Amino acid sequence: MRRLKPQHIIILSFLGAIIVGTVLLSLPIAAQEGDNVSLIDRLFTATSATCVTGLVVRDTASWAPFGKIVIMVLFQTGGLGIMTFSTLFAIMLGRRITIREDLAVKGALGQRGIKDIKSLILHIIFIVFSFEAAGAALLFFRWRAIKDWPISTGIYNAVFHSISAFCNAGFSLFRDSFMGFKGDIFINLIMISLIFIGGIGFIVILDIWRLRLWRKDRRPILYKLSLQSKIALSASVILIIIGALGIFLLEKNYTLYGADAKVKFLGPLFQAVTARTAGFNTLPIRHFAPATLALLMLLMFIGASPGSTGGGIKTCTFGVLLASTIAMIKNKERVWLFRRTIPRVVIRKALVIFILGLGWIFVSSLCLSVTERGNIFGGNYYMKLLFETVSAFGTVGLTTGITPMLTGAGKLIIIMTMFVGRIGPLTMALAVALQQEKLLYNYPEEQVMVG
Repeated sequence: MRRLKPQHIIILSFLGAIIVGTVLLSLPIAAQEGDNVSLIDRLFTATSATCVTGLVVRDTASWAPFGKIVIMVLFQTGGLGIMTFSTLFAIMLGRRITIREDLAVKGALGQRGIKDIKSLILHIIFIVFSFEAAGAALLFFRWRAIKDWPISTGIYNAVFHSISAFCNAGFSLFRDSFMGFKGDIFINLIMISLIFIGGIGFIVILDIWRLRLWRKDRRPILYKLSLQSKIALSASVILIIIGALGIFLLEKNYTLYGADAKVKFLGPLFQAVTARTAGFNTLPIRHFAPATLALLMLLMFIGASPGSTGGGIKTCTFGVLLASTIAMIKNKERVWLFRRTIPRVVIRKALVIFILGLGWIFVSSLCLSVTERGNIFGGNYYMKLLFETVSAFGTVGLTTGITPMLTGAGKLIIIMTMFVGRIGPLTMALAVALQQEKLLYNYPEEQVMVG
């Protein structure tokens, strides 16, 4: 165990949670009586929950109460991160945190410069449970006003969906996700807020909290935020605006045709937010035009922000790559963002994450096109498989409806893609790589034509 690197600990933690979840979902009390669920489906569900993806091979509502609770615990645990929980328990038990555990947690949260990891973890737990409790309360009172549910059902639904939204899990107890509430402005705004806050990153939330906005300070807010917060917030807002406008323009004569003004506004906004790793839907994804699916794939691939409950290559990775591209076009030697220079090592990491992510998606979708050759998915065959792959990699959970129809081999491919998408391509690469070689010499340079 002493030879394990932090990346190995993170991977083993998620693997352990998936195995435990699969075992628990295999218990007789997890499924409805007489409901025969295959082992691959139980593994798929456990992986999807732990990796906060939301892709399902069977409706979440079809599981027995115990099975639903297991799924909820898995995506709550996966959203926070296994190492975050294990460190919290170590703090509660009064045990001293080792350097290896400290590095593992910082790696999982994407932060290396944090000094007081105990304080950080406690703040994270407080923030998460506070927002989830507030979201559950708001959902409960809204559903009390419009639904004739027993109080216990209302509380259970509110808690389940609040946790699922904040953890960007995308699991829903409703068979049509949130399509039944596409015109309800309160439900939409509550869910959008939970998804956005959960996907913006714990470090950004703490950074905003430290601003103390109630104090008098004439400096612009952007000057008081860290560079990561500036990139994460600006990229998230821009992507949501572009996504919402794009979905509206591409679907106004299709899935939005004949809808009232409220749905035309809320529908695209909700899908633009949820496409960045949450996975809920208020519009019929399977009926979207190919151009709309392509736009959603871009949003899913970029995903949420570092240190958040979401997946994807992350907004900061996208921001750094975009800034690097602009700098190269302008023939600048350094990359600047918000009057700060981006270190070269960060640019290299961003490029590695981008290339590995694209590579995994290409290989996975290619393998799916082979394993699912005999399946009949209707038109846009490869587009649907590619959409499913990007959704799994981004741990989003949006689907065109083909998930339950995948073969056993196809489900295994999606399982591996969800796992890789959750722990991150870079973490996986570092975990399997050999010890870095330190060279004491350099080879001569020689020009190569590119482009």
